[in-house]
Amino acid sequence: MTRFARAERLALCDTFEDVGPDAPTLCHPWRTAQLAAHLVIRESRPDLALGMLVPALADRLDEAIQERAGQEWASLVDDVRQGPPLWTPAGLLAAADEAMNTMEMFIHHEDVRRAAAEWEPRELATGHAGALWSALRRSAGLLYRRADVGVVLVADGLGRAKVREPGEGHGTVIVRGPAPEVALFSFGRKDVALVDLKGADRDVAALRRTDLSIP
Repeated sequence: MTRFARAERLALCDTFEDVGPDAPTLCHPWRTAQLAAHLVIRESRPDLALGMLVPALADRLDEAIQERAGQEWASLVDDVRQGPPLWTPAGLLAAADEAMNTMEMFIHHEDVRRAAAEWEPRELATGHAGALWSALRRSAGLLYRRADVGVVLVADGLGRAKVREPGEGHGTVIVRGPAPEVALFSFGRKDVALVDLKGADRDVAALRRTDLSIP
C-alpha cells in the first residue's frame, strides 16, 4: 500500500522546519505552532479533540492548543512527524491512517504553503490525487450540506460526482479543476483553490458564501 498520508505528513514537517513556529497559516488566527499543536492533540488526546465537535468543550481545546504550541519547536514538529500513537487505529493500521489522514495532511500542508506571500501549486502523483478524490467523494455530502445550490464536482481526469441537489429557486454550480484544488475548495479554502466555477452568477456567489466544513 502506498502511504500517501505518511508521505504528506513528512513533507508537512519539512515545511514546518523551513518556515518556523510563527509563520502564517490559512487557519487564521493560528500560526504554524498552533497548527502543529492541533495535529498532535487531534491524534493523541481524543478527550480534548472532542472540542472540535462539541462547542461546550471548545475553550478547553483552545487552551490545550495554546499550551502545546508553546512547546520547543523542534520537539513539537517531531511529535507531528512521529504520527498517531500505536494505541490508536491510525497508529496500528496503515489503512486506517490513510483513511483518516490522507486528506488531513494535504489540506494542512497547503494551509501553510499557500499562506505564504508567494506559492505555486504542487503537481501530485496520479495516485495521490486519486486518493484525495476518493476521500473527497466520501465526505462531499457532509461538506456541502449547507449549500442552497446544487453542486457537481469534476476532478480533471478522475471523474465527476453530483453531491447536492439544488434547493427551490436555485441552480447548480459545477466545481471543476485538478482533484487537489477541488478538495481545497471543498474544505473551505475557496480563495486559494484553483478551480473553475460554472453556473449562474447568483448561484456561484451563493456557493462562495457557503460555510463548507465537516463540523
